[in-house]
Amino acid sequence: MPADVREREVVTPPPGEVKADRWTYQKRPSARHAVNLFRGFTILEVVLHHSSGMALRLLQPESFEYAAMQVVNRTLHFAVPAFVFLSAAVLIRSLLRRFNLRRYARRRLVRAAWPYLLWSVLYALWYVWTGQRDPAVLRSPERWRTWLLDGKASFHMYFMLVALQAYVLVPALMTVARRRPGITDMLLIGLPIQLGLYFLNREVLHLPYPTSSVLWYILPLLLGVAVGPRLREYPDWWREHRWVILALLAVVYALYLPEALKFLRTGRATPGLFEFLTWGYTSLMALTLMGLVWQIQFRPRHGRPLVSMAKLGTVSLQVYLLHPAILQGLGLLYEPQGSGGQKLLTIALYAVIALLVPALLGRALQRTRLSLVLFGR
Repeated sequence: MPADVREREVVTPPPGEVKADRWTYQKRPSARHAVNLFRGFTILEVVLHHSSGMALRLLQPESFEYAAMQVVNRTLHFAVPAFVFLSAAVLIRSLLRRFNLRRYARRRLVRAAWPYLLWSVLYALWYVWTGQRDPAVLRSPERWRTWLLDGKASFHMYFMLVALQAYVLVPALMTVARRRPGITDMLLIGLPIQLGLYFLNREVLHLPYPTSSVLWYILPLLLGVAVGPRLREYPDWWREHRWVILALLAVVYALYLPEALKFLRTGRATPGLFEFLTWGYTSLMALTLMGLVWQIQFRPRHGRPLVSMAKLGTVSLQVYLLHPAILQGLGLLYEPQGSGGQKLLTIALYAVIALLVPALLGRALQRTRLSLVLFGR
C-alpha cells in the first residue's frame, strides 16, 4: 500500500488537550502514527466493503438485510481514493526531505511493481484452481494483457496498478509541492481538473476501465500533494476547517448515496453527476479520516485500540493482497446458510478471519526474506 514513513516528528497537543497515557502508540501524536492509523482504518474499510459485497450476492434482494448492506457497501467505497491521497502525501513528504530519483524508483519497483506482478499471476492461478475460471484463459494472451495492463487479474488488483501510475506522477508534481499549496486551494483547483479529465476520457480517450487509471483519482492525488508538505500542520488545518468539511461531507453524501444505490441496483447512474459526487464524497472522506487519526491521538482513552489499529496499518498491503482469497475460500468451503441475519453473522466471522489471518501473517513475516519476496517489504 502507501509507502512507509520513516520520520518521527511529533506534534504538541494544543492547550487544554490532555496528553496520551501509557497505552498510546507514542507518547505524543506523530505523523508516523497518523499515517499508520490512516492505513489501519482504511484497510479495515476495504475488508468490510468486500464482505458487504459478498453479503449482497447471498441475501434476498427484497430483504431488509439486503437494503442495509447496499447502503453499507456504497458508504464504504472510499478506500482507493483514500490510499491514493495518503500515498501522494507520504511520498511527497519523503521526496521533500531527500530527493533521490534512483532510490525512489528502486523502492517503488520492489515495493509496488513486483508485488503487483506476482499477485496478479497468483490470482490468475487461484481463480482457475478454485474453478471460478476456465483453465483455457491462462493460454489467452488477450486475457493476460487485460489482467496486467488493466489490473483485472482479480477484482481488487486495479488499486495496485493505480498506485504504480501515481508513483510515476508524484516526482513530476514536486514543483507544485515545493510551493506548499494550500489544502483548501488544492481542493478548489483539483475538482475542475478532475472534471476536465472526465470529459477528456468521455470524448477522446475512451479508456475501457477508467477506474484502473490514475486519471480517475487526480483530485485525491492533488490533495495528497498539498497535505504532504504540511502533514505536521494538518491538526491545525483540521481544527480550523473541520466543521466546514464535515458539513460539505454530509451534503455531498446525501446527494451521492441515492445515485450510488441506483448504480448498484441498475448498473446505470446520471452521467457526470455520479462521478462528480463520488469524487467529492471520497475526497472529503480522505480529508476527514486524516483529521480523525490526528484528533484521536490526543485522547488517552483510545490508547489500546490505537495500538491495534496502528499495527494493522503496518501490514495493510498484506491484508489487501490476501483477504479476497480468504473470503472466497471460506465461501467456497461453506456458503452461509439460513436467514438473512444468520448469513450476516457468518459473513461477519469470515470478515474477521480475512482481516486477522493476513495481518498476523504479515506481522510474523516482517523483516524476513519471505516477506520481501511476497510483499516487497
